[in-house]
Amino acid sequence: MLSFGRLLWLFCCLTFILLSQCTYAKDLKNSCNTCKKITDNFSKEFDRTRKQNFGGGNTAWEERALSKYETSEIRLVEILENLCESSSFDCNHMVEEHEDHFETWWFKRQTKHPDLYKWFCIDTIEVCCPKGTFGPDCNACVGGSEKPCHGNGMCDGDGTRGGDGRCSCDHGYKGEFCLDCIDGYFNELRNDTFSLCSECHVSCKTCTGLTNEDCEECKSGWEEDVEGKCLDVNECSKDPSPCKEDEYCLNTDGSFSCEACDKVCSSCTGAGPDQCLSCATGYQDTEGTCTDVNECEQPDLCPEENQECVNNKGSYACICGSGYKEQEGVCVKLPESGAVLSDDSWFSWLMRYLTSGHDQAKLNEKEVKTGTRPEEHDDL
Repeated sequence: MLSFGRLLWLFCCLTFILLSQCTYAKDLKNSCNTCKKITDNFSKEFDRTRKQNFGGGNTAWEERALSKYETSEIRLVEILENLCESSSFDCNHMVEEHEDHFETWWFKRQTKHPDLYKWFCIDTIEVCCPKGTFGPDCNACVGGSEKPCHGNGMCDGDGTRGGDGRCSCDHGYKGEFCLDCIDGYFNELRNDTFSLCSECHVSCKTCTGLTNEDCEECKSGWEEDVEGKCLDVNECSKDPSPCKEDEYCLNTDGSFSCEACDKVCSSCTGAGPDQCLSCATGYQDTEGTCTDVNECEQPDLCPEENQECVNNKGSYACICGSGYKEQEGVCVKLPESGAVLSDDSWFSWLMRYLTSGHDQAKLNEKEVKTGTRPEEHDDL
């Protein structure tokens, strides 16, 4: 029996191998994508430079002496210099590493092999595969290279030297070959090489057709009637209601929602002040609609002297009347403009003045003793 240390060592080795394979497969996919981008940019630069020339003063002499610009090395160099962004290490590295291949294609293979992507990426440096194939040997994807995954999914590694060829099915399809339908879909057409999955009726979890009569099993929130149709369950008809007292129940297909009652209702059956079962505090039923109660019509509602009642939506407030101001819970009359202060008011004002003057004198005396002038003190 293997020791724990031996088992741990084997586990680490297997993990390392799997991670290495995943990284290698990812690198292969990235290399193909980089190569595809390079050849696409080569085609764009080739078209951009199609009508250019050497740019000198005597173009005819230059073409006779240096060969035509169209097939010149100068044009090739200009194209190669614009294939990659300066920040793309992978792109620039691939171009520099295989610059001799570009020269070979440009001068010797271009006529016989006009498809640079196929010649360079697939056949020469072998980082890509033809569409519909994958892996180091460019094996056909599941379902065949002409129609990978039977047209209902994506083949892992399609067109690259990486991947494992397994299908990632489109929505509605499942299975190794993407021929089966997921729940909520059914096979409208099906044979060994083709499958068309269509969506069931909204009420069906599984089905054999498009209508609610074709359900094999109803979804949650739906129930089968005596005729075999899946019909919506009205959760709002249940007693007690599934919602809170200040909410009303709104039925939806296969479900329900709880919505807040109007603020004038304490309970309700729907939206608006006319759907209240009972009115909120401060409101009353007026011919089937909850309306505001004017509490200020009640006598002695604001008993304090010089107070007035003000009605609010669903409530009221007691405030001081005109010409009065609240001070410590009591409504005090405001002095009239130009009025002479009473003896009591005059005495109170005089005491405040004398007190403030005495306090200022003490402050000045302190500043003289410390040698600090008021201005300097303020600056500090």
